[in-house]
Parts: sequence; C-alpha cells; structure tokens
Amino acid sequence: MPRTQRTPIIVPPDEGRAYAMGPLRAVFKADGAETRKRYSISEWWLEPYTRGPGAHSHDEDDVFYVIEGTMSFFIGGSWLDAPKGSLVIAPGGTPHDFENRTAKRAGALNLSVPGGFEPEMSGIAAWFRARPEADARTENAPRKATSKPRARGGARNSFARKTRR
Repeated sequence: MPRTQRTPIIVPPDEGRAYAMGPLRAVFKADGAETRKRYSISEWWLEPYTRGPGAHSHDEDDVFYVIEGTMSFFIGGSWLDAPKGSLVIAPGGTPHDFENRTAKRAGALNLSVPGGFEPEMSGIAAWFRARPEADARTENAPRKATSKPRARGGARNSFARKTRR
C-alpha cells in the first residue's frame, strides 16, 4: 500500500485555531486531516480560579502536560495539584476534570488520542460561554466585591437607627 506524503505542520507561538470560552481558552494546533485523525493537540488556558468542564469520561486517552502555572486534576477518584512540567494521563474511560485553583493563569498542552476532537469544539465552547460566572469559579475563589454603591446611610445605618428607638 503506497504511503501518502504528508506536509509537515509548523504552528508559531500564539497561533492556531482559538476557541474563547469565557475564562477558558483552547487553541488547537493540529487535528483531523492534519493528523489523519490519529491525535489532536491543543493548549488549554485557564484564568485564575477557573473550573474546567466537570468530571467526565470519553473513549479517547487524554494526555495533559502543564506548561504554565499549577493545574488541579481530578483523576483516579481524587484531586491532585500538578505544577508546570507535570504530566497527567487519563486513559480512555477514566473520569477526569481540570481546573485552576490559583491566583495566576495556568495552561496545559493536551494530546487526545485518537484525534478528531476539534469538530466538537463549537458545542463545547457554547456550553462554556453559557455557563453562569458563579459556576465557572473554583470553590476557593475570593469573593468578588459588589459593584453596587451603597445608598447614603446604607443598610447598616438603617439597622442602627431602628435599634436605637
């Protein structure tokens, strides 16, 4: 059987097919026909205190290599912190999740085997964008200050006035 000559793939830094998902961003470097659907390579970037998709499993193996910051991974029934340089592999069928529980941006290179993952991204990105902001924040995220200014003589003063009568 004759081998088809494939074209080398070179993707410069900060380039690829990007999917904005609120406080998450995925950038696909190679997938589909480029890899003969054998694998998919993407970067996943999470802003501080950002949850991932929630525990899930699929037939593909997921390989994560942390390229910036510290990512937390749910795998094997428990959470673990994986600093830059860590490798985490979720074999197909293994429930897994990821999130950034730190105050700094974090990112991981993802290799999904076999490939063909990118066609699902439009639906995945829409789900992330529709997720309420409170659901996107990790449990340890600092509470956000309210942006509503208090009325002059706010609730505290009203309460004090009522109790002094």
